[in-house]
Amino acid sequence: MDTLINLADGLTAALTPQNLMWAFLGVLLGTAVGVLPGMGSAMAVALLLPVTFRLDPTSAFILFAGVYYGGMFGGATTSILLNTPGQASSIATTYEGHKMALKGGPPRPSARP
Repeated sequence: MDTLINLADGLTAALTPQNLMWAFLGVLLGTAVGVLPGMGSAMAVALLLPVTFRLDPTSAFILFAGVYYGGMFGGATTSILLNTPGQASSIATTYEGHKMALKGGPPRPSARP
């Protein structure tokens, strides 16, 4: 029962307007960094480390998570649209994602069974 109470406390702390703003800012910065080829999510988190010295630890971790996952999304975006992976984890996306983007999207299911 204590575990559920602790989980609910953590969820209410994470869903405050201030922490949601840090998450949005982190995803925005992470997406901008992820689009740049050669600049990965881990490097963006390392570069933003001095910015978080004056933040609450919960807000700092939320900002880091937003930057990390925004960077993953930005890397996949360049892999699909430009056939240039933004980071190493999105190399596999270039094989099929770029081909689908050139054709206008994923293949449509045929009418025949």
